[in-house]
Amino acid sequence: MKDFLLNVTRYPRYLIAFGLGVANSVLAPLAARGRNPVTAVALIGAAISGMLSLVLVLRAMVIPTPVA
Repeated sequence: MKDFLLNVTRYPRYLIAFGLGVANSVLAPLAARGRNPVTAVALIGAAISGMLSLVLVLRAMVIPTPVA
């Protein structure tokens, strides 16, 4: 049972490490490109657009409207 609990405690650490690694590999090139003002504005616009799309899709999935 001790080995089982040890293995179960490793998964959250692995998930956090994996998530931080992916975020680092995605955000590092974007931060380097963000020094150009035109590119920085485009990146901010793309991030806002992506978040808005995600919110609208999730809202449509969670709060269905009746079809008349």
